[in-house]
Amino acid sequence: MANHTTSLHAPAVNLAEAEAAVDLPPIGSRERYDVLMQVVTNRVTVRAFDPDFEVPREHFELILEAARHAPSGANSQPWHFIVVTDKALKAEISGYFVEEQRRRAKLKMKFPTPDYRGLETAPGLIVVATDFRWVNAFPVLRDDESDLNRMYRENAERILLQSVAAATMSAHLAAAALGYNVWWVTAIGQEAAQEAMKPRLGIPEELSILDIMAFGPPAKTPYKRWRRDLDAITNWNRFDPGHHMSDAELDDWIHNQRHRVMYKDASKID
Repeated sequence: MANHTTSLHAPAVNLAEAEAAVDLPPIGSRERYDVLMQVVTNRVTVRAFDPDFEVPREHFELILEAARHAPSGANSQPWHFIVVTDKALKAEISGYFVEEQRRRAKLKMKFPTPDYRGLETAPGLIVVATDFRWVNAFPVLRDDESDLNRMYRENAERILLQSVAAATMSAHLAAAALGYNVWWVTAIGQEAAQEAMKPRLGIPEELSILDIMAFGPPAKTPYKRWRRDLDAITNWNRFDPGHHMSDAELDDWIHNQRHRVMYKDASKID
């Protein structure tokens, strides 16, 4: 039987002493921030990769090493990562999403869907999964069907999703730090997607796939997509009413702006 226990008795680390030992800039230094922002701003999404490039095993491990240091509710670390290197398996995963793309078109969702054939060309492919039983590690009222417990359980699910998202984002930034472009694929929440993907990857029934991370050198020069101005998202002490969108304004954005900002070069948007 596999041993799932982990030692909880690692020696304490004095962060200030550790940083001094490697001569890092002082806390609050703009130099620290600039190093981080160079990685953040260069985390540019692409959906077609150089198919001839091979990601070294060490790079997969470096990326997942960053992921495992992410924060999580109750320090539960409720994530699993499946590294996919088999080309035939990549083709199967890509094929599923291509079919999903066609289903959306037939259903007339009018959603600007990317070309999922790029998943097959991705030198790096990591599937992110979680176990929703971990919600019981967070504040919930067990065996209680009250409205109060439903409220706590919904919040517990948010904690779990936020935790896995934090680990995924850490992995993305690590990949960007290594010079790769990254694609965050999230269109797998529907039951049919779970049923199609989990058997292919040997994922137990109790687990759920949340994301797929594809990365590698781009097939062509990448571009930066539009971002809101800092003033448009920042509120001091209280929410700025001017930032709130009415139903009509939000609906107008979805119908008239969404397609212009999802997959287009920000420098070419009026």
